[in-house]
Parts: sequence; C-alpha cells; structure tokens
Amino acid sequence: MKKFLQAFGRFASSWTGTIIIVLFLIFFVAQSFVIPSGSMKRTQLIGDFLFAKKFSYGIPTPHLPWLEIPILPDFFGNGHLIEGPRPLREDIVIFRYPKNNKIHYVKRCVAVGGDEILYTHNKLFIHFHEGEAYMKANYPADKIITVRDKLWVENPFMDKYPGIQYAPEGGSIFEGLLQYYAYNEDIDMIPVYVYGLDTPMFEIGGKGVNALYAKVDEDHFYMIGDNRDNSNDSRFWGAVPYRLIVGKPWLNYMSLEHRSYDTMLNGNGNGSGKDNTGLKRLCGDIDIDTQACEEIWDKQRFTVRWGRVGRRIESIQKEQPIE
Repeated sequence: MKKFLQAFGRFASSWTGTIIIVLFLIFFVAQSFVIPSGSMKRTQLIGDFLFAKKFSYGIPTPHLPWLEIPILPDFFGNGHLIEGPRPLREDIVIFRYPKNNKIHYVKRCVAVGGDEILYTHNKLFIHFHEGEAYMKANYPADKIITVRDKLWVENPFMDKYPGIQYAPEGGSIFEGLLQYYAYNEDIDMIPVYVYGLDTPMFEIGGKGVNALYAKVDEDHFYMIGDNRDNSNDSRFWGAVPYRLIVGKPWLNYMSLEHRSYDTMLNGNGNGSGKDNTGLKRLCGDIDIDTQACEEIWDKQRFTVRWGRVGRRIESIQKEQPIE
C-alpha cells in the first residue's frame, strides 16, 4: 500500500498525472460553471461561479471542456455512461441547450413526464400526473383550482423558493410568446382559451386566448428560469430530454459583479444582463439613465458578493435573495 501511494504521488505530481486527474474530476465528479444570464435571478446571479455535481443524475457522456466534443460514443442513446435518477420537480438542473448542445443552461425543473402546464400572465398552473389525491395532500387548498375538469396548482413553488419572481425588464414573456406564435414562430406551448381561468384575455387571429398549454413527454423535464419574465426556457423550445441532463449545481465558490453600466441599463444585445431593477436599488432617487447613476455603478463594479461565496445552492435558494 505504501509503495502504491508513493507511486500515485509521483504520478499525480507530474504534468501528465495532473491533467488526467483534473479531467477525471471534470468528466465524472464536478465541473465549474459560471452563470452568464439573469434567467435565474435572484436565486443564481450573473457572475456566480459554481461547482456542479456531475453524478446527480447518472454519469453523462464525457465531453472535452470548453470544446464540448464528446470523447466517447453515446453507447446507450441516453447521453449517459451510467444511467441514474431523473431530475425531480423543484431541482435546479444544469443541462445542454436543446438547440445547441455545446451550450449549458441552468434552470429549475417545474414539471416532469406526464405533467400538464398552463402558463398565463404572472401565473404557472401545473396538473401533476400523480393525480388529485397527490395534489390535495401536498398543496394547500387555496393554491388549487379546478379547470377543464382537472385540478391545477397555481405557482406551486413560489412560496418555498423566494427567488422565483415575475418582474419583467421589458414586456411580459407571456405576451411575447403570443406574439411569437402569431408570427408563426416555433414555440413549445399552444395558445388556448380556458373557461373559468381568472386571467387577462388576448386575441390571436380573431380568437380569444388567456393561457398557453403544454404536456410534458415521458423522460423529459420542463425547465423554467426563476426570473420568469426574463428567461429563455422550455416555454420557447420545449422540455429537455434526459440525454441532455448534465448535473446539479452544488456550491458557489465565487460571486463577482462584473457587468458594465451599459449592460445593466440596456442589456448586451439580446437583452441578457439587463438589470434596471438593480440600478434603481443602487441609485435610489437618481434617474438610472444619467451620468450620476453610471458613476455610482462604476464604483461598485467588480465587487465580490461575499454573502454568496462558499454557499451551497440548496441553502441559498430557500433564503431571501442576497443581491
């Protein structure tokens, strides 16, 4: 045993050994990610550096870091070397973007295979496939409604996770999705009119619409950002298949505010990074679109959010957000 440990120590201290050990850890144990957008604000902030557990949902087929090239075939057709448990509702999950598998996204799983979803302005209703007894046993009566002869739970996770919010930086995503559909853009959800649903009505092609509907396919997972009015997620491009599931965020090892004033005010071209609410909180009574506010922001740019460093995601998501 002593000889083995000595040999391993020599191997680990070599360049070759170090690279192999680091790649092994990245492939099978943990990997570092950085939050690039505000879709999970206030639970995860832009500039949060986190470690993700790669083994939470099985062992995904390893890819070369940064290049994102698979180094092994997908032997079983499910994106994993070793199949594991599936994401559960409420889990924050790291997965590969269905439209570009080289990009990683971080969202919350809100529904699993067999669940049905109704999304309206500021409200998310879910009919859990386990049935009425499950919903009545797990959610208070004041959060359960009956429409289409089924029970639905209204915003089922908001009370548990304070970071979930409806706070549009621009227009409502619900209205944006309706516009996408009206212009024949491909979205995952179907516009419907649901009688008995107390939500605003809109019009598409001369027909009244007050909700968007989707049913989740088996072994798929509906991922929505906690910042629900500012998130590119399953509402646009559909549920995520198990083969694209990578892991689960575990620990923030650093949190750095690095956005420029212009990004905070206007976004970075596609709206990502825009945070007028953050500017208003910082600048107070000063108009955010002024030189004075820009100077205030620049003084605190590149600051470390110490209250988030070294914190487990599991605990952060249940607390009042630290911004």
